[in-house]
Amino acid sequence: MQINNPLTRKIARSAMIGALYFTLTVALAPISYGAFQFRVAEALCVLPFLFPECTIGLTLGCMFANIFGGFGLPDVVFGSLATLLACVCTAKCRVRQLAPLFPVITNGIIVGALIAWVDVPADPLSAFPLIAASVAFGELAVGYVLGLPLLIALQKTLKRA
Repeated sequence: MQINNPLTRKIARSAMIGALYFTLTVALAPISYGAFQFRVAEALCVLPFLFPECTIGLTLGCMFANIFGGFGLPDVVFGSLATLLACVCTAKCRVRQLAPLFPVITNGIIVGALIAWVDVPADPLSAFPLIAASVAFGELAVGYVLGLPLLIALQKTLKRA
């Protein structure tokens, strides 16, 4: 079935991407959560570069996935805000090679601080640099190994269509 209404198409695309983010994160839970995470679903955070409307779906997918993550309400709120901020920046970015960088920065700082605060309440400031670097490294790997090739392939596909 062809969807002809552009708004309906954008809403459907955003919902599907959000559902995919949620599914990938929860299905790969052992590597999706924690200080040493490799959240495969974060590769989808490059999509607002081409489809800014995916920002809402990705944020909601992250929010629902973080319910299962073990860091509680702070992760649901702040982890989702990190994704929202990353996606907004990615949507405004005009250099394809920089698109995966925004989740690296926002998640490294925000999620790194959150995990340090929750996991090491006695001394979160000392733990923050290592945890932030670990989260950022996972984001960097996912963003550039999976996300950027996804973005390049989608651009090529869209040019042919």
